[in-house]
Amino acid sequence: MVARRMVTRAVRIHWPSARGMLTVGLGYCTPYLGIFREEADRSLAFMPARQGVISWPTARPGRAALVEDDMLPLADAAVDRLLIVHALEVSNDVQALLREAWRVLAAGGKVLAVVPNRRGLWAQRDTTPFGQGRPYSARQLTELMRQSSFTPVAWSQALWVPPLSTTLVLRSAIAWERMGSALTLPFAGVHLVEATKQVYKPVPLRRERTVDLFRPVLAPQPAARGVERRGDAEG
Repeated sequence: MVARRMVTRAVRIHWPSARGMLTVGLGYCTPYLGIFREEADRSLAFMPARQGVISWPTARPGRAALVEDDMLPLADAAVDRLLIVHALEVSNDVQALLREAWRVLAAGGKVLAVVPNRRGLWAQRDTTPFGQGRPYSARQLTELMRQSSFTPVAWSQALWVPPLSTTLVLRSAIAWERMGSALTLPFAGVHLVEATKQVYKPVPLRRERTVDLFRPVLAPQPAARGVERRGDAEG
């Protein structure tokens, strides 16, 4: 529960409002996607097939679906806000997932990825929500986004509170978050990177092909005059 509260708090700081927008969550996003449900035009939760799907929201018409993370059932440039949680670190093909994210994101839209910090305490324990899969460093995550034609525009971290369930730690969670953020301590549990899509993908320069002019090796030469005269004399 403490992880959910701290990550939700960090997501809300990045996106104070999603009013009138199509908001989509990819991965296990329902604990965090709910904060936008009442204000967004629509909120949808897409869960990769390998993770399974749960009913969401409860006691309301379902908005969750089981999908392949590289084949989302959405039109091109349809999504205003795309939240990715518990997806990148467990994907079998991260590049394919991000290519699909690029496809469905609108030109003015934003993607927010929440991934385990390679140096964080939460990634070191298998029993934590962020202890599964492949954690990332900030540099690795930046390079991954840029390779997938996204431009990072904002960074933050969350979950400086240790992954312990003692009463003292749980009560002091907010204090841990404030201290870690103020001192930029390196052991936060997760990275949050917000990015926009590059509308025009870079195209490699095309090299001019040089063609050598045809120059015959053997050029015809006129017969020598001396040879012609000797032939006439013999005739």
